[in-house]
Amino acid sequence: MNDLKYLAAFSTPFVAMVALYLGGYYTFLTPMYAFGIIPILELMFSQNTANLSPEEVEKKSANSLFDWLLYLNIPIVFGLLIVTLINVSTGMYETYELVGLIFSTGIVLGSNGINVAHELGHRQTKVEQIMAKILLLPSLYMHFFVEHNFGHHLHAATKEDPATARYNQVLYSFWFTSTARQYINAWKIQQNLRQREKFSFFSPKNNMFWFTILQIAYVAATFYFFGTLALIFILGSAVVSFLLLETINYIEHYGLQRKKLPSGRYERVREIHSWNSNHTIGRIVLYELTRHSDHHYKASKKYQLLDCHEESPQMPFGYPTSMVMALIPPLWFKVMNKRIPAEMNSVTK
Repeated sequence: MNDLKYLAAFSTPFVAMVALYLGGYYTFLTPMYAFGIIPILELMFSQNTANLSPEEVEKKSANSLFDWLLYLNIPIVFGLLIVTLINVSTGMYETYELVGLIFSTGIVLGSNGINVAHELGHRQTKVEQIMAKILLLPSLYMHFFVEHNFGHHLHAATKEDPATARYNQVLYSFWFTSTARQYINAWKIQQNLRQREKFSFFSPKNNMFWFTILQIAYVAATFYFFGTLALIFILGSAVVSFLLLETINYIEHYGLQRKKLPSGRYERVREIHSWNSNHTIGRIVLYELTRHSDHHYKASKKYQLLDCHEESPQMPFGYPTSMVMALIPPLWFKVMNKRIPAEMNSVTK
């Protein structure tokens, strides 16, 4: 039964489906659930810092259930998206309901789309990597696959990394800098890979080119088959989803910087270069994303095996609660700045 706890990650798309069915002001039910009910539950449930024993690691590594709990997100996410698109195209919703559905679907695309794509994108099999790319499509953020794997994990907690928020940087500023720089970086990374491996611009290996084609085709097909309202809906929900991702990026490495060595290179990524959270609810609904320190320490480790490191800087709240707090910069700075490890003070300030 303990292994089935990650079924709770499907609660977000379930709430989104209920919101779609009920309509009216219930279309805002998903953001209320994600950033109201879940933070309250996080405060009610205690943290869990326990790590798996070697025997448990071996058992859970071989259990394919954890993989299938990720794979199921593809039919769930796209099923919800298609049903919502069909309903939106009928023009049956008022403007405020359309806004509610945009936020509702966008949150699902972020939590069960991009977040799961992040996990699958680190897998070694081609099939799972293709799944990751598919889940990134509705968010129009397929370049994340390139930049995250070949950029962020190399440059995390440095000024070269767009996805690392600097000390006292406001979230709203970070949205713009991270989004723009990650996209530009993805093209640069792809160009370097193309030159190194010597394949043509139109080669199937040129991810960025084909990502662009696929995303344009997705937008064009939506407009052609479902109309203008549906086009507005998918663009709006995509923006909500990738801003959700960028808010997570913001809180994951805020103010943490690696030191530069005399050689000019940075020290290696350690457990102290990512914020960790052991709040139970956030861990479950986000497939252990909140144990981010261990993820950066060993990116290939599957989500169900991630550990808590005592030396990692600890967030006072779970990710959902921290994301809400980040929307209020003075509050965020007051709570988080004093928690930045003393050894980084000279680097971050």
